[in-house]
Amino acid sequence: MYIHANTTNDDWIASTQLSIPLISNFLLILFPRFPLTAKGRRRSHCPNCAQGFFSFKSRSTKEMQKLGDFKLPQFFNYPPYFTLQPVRDTREKQVQLWKEFILDYCRTQKIFVIELEEEFPLFSNHLIERSLSNEAREAFLSALVSEGRAEWLDRGHRKCLILWHRIQDWADILLHFVRDNGFEDSVMTVEEIRTGVESRGTENHNISSKQPSAILNSYQF
Repeated sequence: MYIHANTTNDDWIASTQLSIPLISNFLLILFPRFPLTAKGRRRSHCPNCAQGFFSFKSRSTKEMQKLGDFKLPQFFNYPPYFTLQPVRDTREKQVQLWKEFILDYCRTQKIFVIELEEEFPLFSNHLIERSLSNEAREAFLSALVSEGRAEWLDRGHRKCLILWHRIQDWADILLHFVRDNGFEDSVMTVEEIRTGVESRGTENHNISSKQPSAILNSYQF
């Protein structure tokens, strides 16, 4: 755009206003699928995000699809989900996704205990260079504890026992195991319940020895 020496300020403002749509249309022709933000970065909306919860990534960004044979959810590749969100509604959405993610992963991989200060596959994504802070880890696990899906094993909240099933549900599972195998009048050790021949193929196979005593004490076997 050229500005002539005799152009008035009003003329220049009007000319600029007319040019903005033209420039925008030109950019949309060049980048039809990646609208530019105010900072010139391409914005990619996350399909699972709450309103206003989005991330920025280039078209060449690689995504982690699996951890071993476990399929990762889409949000795992969006940086904002690795930072506790300040807006209440957004954080609730974030916490809910992480709770489901942690439970699903631990159930399928037979993981019972998570230590906050130890390496845990879900807490980092090296491809997007993001890791959960200890504060975020504790927040997500505390949310599980409040729903009876986990228990802290220490006062400092550094170790957390993950309960894919609630305590009462675990007790029911063990009760059915004892009845199905005709052990009602037998004396069994915890190790027999965990690793005995009859336990193979059941949910209590290799159950953590750190499971709270409340599971076994809910019923008299």
